[in-house]
Amino acid sequence: MAPRRTLRAGSRTCELGARPWLMGVVNASPDSFSGPGGDVEGADIVDVGGESAITGRPPVGVEEELARALPVVERYASAGALVSVDTYKPAVAEAAIAAGAAMVNDVSGLRHPALADVCARTGAALVVMHTRAAPKERLQHPDAYDDVVADVVAFLEERVQVALDHGVAREQILVDPGPDFAKTPAQTVAVLRRLDAVHELGFPLLLAISRKDFIGALTGRSPAERGAGTLAALAHGADAGAHVLRVHDVAAASDFLAVRAALRGDREVPSDLALADELRREPPSSG
Repeated sequence: MAPRRTLRAGSRTCELGARPWLMGVVNASPDSFSGPGGDVEGADIVDVGGESAITGRPPVGVEEELARALPVVERYASAGALVSVDTYKPAVAEAAIAAGAAMVNDVSGLRHPALADVCARTGAALVVMHTRAAPKERLQHPDAYDDVVADVVAFLEERVQVALDHGVAREQILVDPGPDFAKTPAQTVAVLRRLDAVHELGFPLLLAISRKDFIGALTGRSPAERGAGTLAALAHGADAGAHVLRVHDVAAASDFLAVRAALRGDREVPSDLALADELRREPPSSG
């Protein structure tokens, strides 16, 4: 079970830990490594990104990122969703928050402390992620760390302190160990095996494991074929007490967690539970 944590995101106060929350990915970028996202019905949080984290390509300009992301942020926020904006640029974060976002998912490890100023001023939640690489740069070296778990914990502790020093409240912060970011597949697996060490920081834990490279390396599958591997990683994250799980296929993740909760005894199963007749078999093919 996840430790209970309180998260403040804009005007919302979220009590985390009773069950895993799902963060659905909406890619507003044409070059995402995993293809488009956007079917996020049932997600607890909608994460909108206007720039892909794919390496080896120049960063997207602020105006272009805003043109991609803001209409999507506005659409989901106006529908009442808790919206996160996936950006490391303070100007993009500020505009997205003004458009209705209540969280900033920063994959740079707070490389720009001004981003913390934006969150402190607006009350938006802030995801602080571990990475030793600059945005759009690739760092994959088996000898990059003497102890990758210790590096993740020390880095997050130091960057969280930067956020606190800039006025972000503890209740606004989530931490992300950064699977694949500046890590080989083996290093990512080592970190995911020791999520207890990340929990000791005392913040809600966000885990972005959907379709990641480490899953592809373990299974030999391309991003679109990593659904089963993603669910295995999702199970591990849920068992390890992750508070928020970032996924592309919200429906599959939701189904997985529903069955898991019933089998674990975390969800009540009424004695009169029955399968609807129309769900007993596939409908006849129209062809």
